[in-house]
Amino acid sequence: MATPANRAGLIQTWIGHRPIAAFGNSDGDLQMLQWTCKVETVHFCLYVHHTDAEREFAYDRKSSISKLDKGLDEARTDGWTLVDMKKDWKTIYVSSVK
Repeated sequence: MATPANRAGLIQTWIGHRPIAAFGNSDGDLQMLQWTCKVETVHFCLYVHHTDAEREFAYDRKSSISKLDKGLDEARTDGWTLVDMKKDWKTIYVSSVK
C-alpha cells in the first residue's frame, strides 16, 4: 500500500509524468492534488465536498468517516475548484431519479 511519502512517485511510475488534473474528496487525496497543482504550468485541481447527508455520506472537518480538513483550507487558499454536493449537484445517483 502506498504511503503518503511515495504516492507521487507511484503516480509518476504508472502514468509516466506529472498529471495536469487531480480530483479528490478527502485529506487522503491532498498530497496528490498538491503534487499536481503546485507547479507553474497548466493544471486543474478539484475537491468534491460531501455535504449532502440525505443523498450521500456527508463528511467534513470532524467526520468519523473521512476527513476533509487540511484539503479544504488548501483548496480555498490555492484557488482549487470546490464542488459542494448539496448545492452544486441536482442528482447524486442516477438510480434515484424518478
